[in-house]
Amino acid sequence: MNETVLPQSMRGMIERVQQKLTNRPKLAAMFENCFSNTYLTTIRKQPDETTFIFTGDIPAMWLRDSACQIRPYLTLAREDEEFYKLIKGLVERQLQFILLDPYANAFNEEANGAGHQTDKTDMQPSVWERKYEIDSLCYPLQLSYLLWKATGKTDHFTETFTKAAETILEVWKTEQDHESNSPYTFERPGSPAIDTLPREGKGSETVPAGMTWSGFRPSDDSCIYGYLVPSNMFATVVLGYLKEISEKVLNDPTLAQSASDLCEEIEGGIESYGIYHHETFGPIYAYETDGFGNVHLMDDANVPSLLSIPYLGYRDANDPIYQNTRKFILSKENPYYFEGSAASGIGSPHTPEGYIWHIALAMQGLTASDPAEKERILDLLEATDADTGLMHEGFSADDPSRFTRPWFSWSNAIFSEFVMEQCELGLKIKS
Repeated sequence: MNETVLPQSMRGMIERVQQKLTNRPKLAAMFENCFSNTYLTTIRKQPDETTFIFTGDIPAMWLRDSACQIRPYLTLAREDEEFYKLIKGLVERQLQFILLDPYANAFNEEANGAGHQTDKTDMQPSVWERKYEIDSLCYPLQLSYLLWKATGKTDHFTETFTKAAETILEVWKTEQDHESNSPYTFERPGSPAIDTLPREGKGSETVPAGMTWSGFRPSDDSCIYGYLVPSNMFATVVLGYLKEISEKVLNDPTLAQSASDLCEEIEGGIESYGIYHHETFGPIYAYETDGFGNVHLMDDANVPSLLSIPYLGYRDANDPIYQNTRKFILSKENPYYFEGSAASGIGSPHTPEGYIWHIALAMQGLTASDPAEKERILDLLEATDADTGLMHEGFSADDPSRFTRPWFSWSNAIFSEFVMEQCELGLKIKS
């Protein structure tokens, strides 16, 4: 890595972390590689001063991934105006994309028709993929809020923000009764079931249950049941953020009340329909439900996940139902919890059987209450990089040298975030 191309604020953070890790040279070197990865490889500043961040080995920008990729740099934005502008530019670009199509999850840098243009849905040349996922609309609201709290600045709350927020509320309200009200359908002809929606693109049937519907998970895999519980949890959190922004920055009581009302409806739905009484673990949160009483019990490596509930801010890490849920999803009862000779952790149906995700391991560390568990996860992350100095998507629980996606910026970013937290250099939010 060529240090001369890194801003001083970034070099300073790398040096502070390395000073804390003098007894762990490999981990210190991994942090340097991973922390700088997004900045050096995936950011493209645009002529209109917005920021486009592609995901890594795919040349498109996901609303979710781009917010997660940039999140460790919020620590720099308070003191470094250029990082504030960089993140502000990303927020503006994300909001513009939402106004272009709130049902799309990934976008092209230009209107070049790249991506999945043959999908049976309302595609357009600027859209790479149009899998509707609740979290795609959550992340830009979260990033806007965190940027305000990290820096105290509010000039990123533009007219675009207000219009996009109103659009998000409209979509989420519409999708509270997907069966009757939604214009959205999605089919990918000839694909595996995990990449398309049944019933001519409508998805499995749901009935109104307070929550808002999602076609796909944050893995971009299709939902079995349309009420994706962790994504609905994330929605309630960002609706709380939107209420605060509307009251304290925008002076918009109507928007604040709309956000508050919807938050209350969705949370009521989660607590009424999203809790399952497990014979071994007691009351736990289901991953998906449908309003009919059906539930799907699992967790996926991608965030939002049930594991990430405290990280998202839905419930405290010591919440009894979260603790029950955590025990379930970190056990063999979770069909995507894998144990091998090299590691144990949560994977995903998105990757091969027996592959654990670095994102899930980092999230396990970030949400652990026990310092010993945090250190164990840190050791595991250090030991499973396959001597590349970087994090990956999934890797074999028996052989970390077998992995998917050698260049995955989100994984590098959340690893960096966890290391910074362990070094007591993580994001501090102003009240």
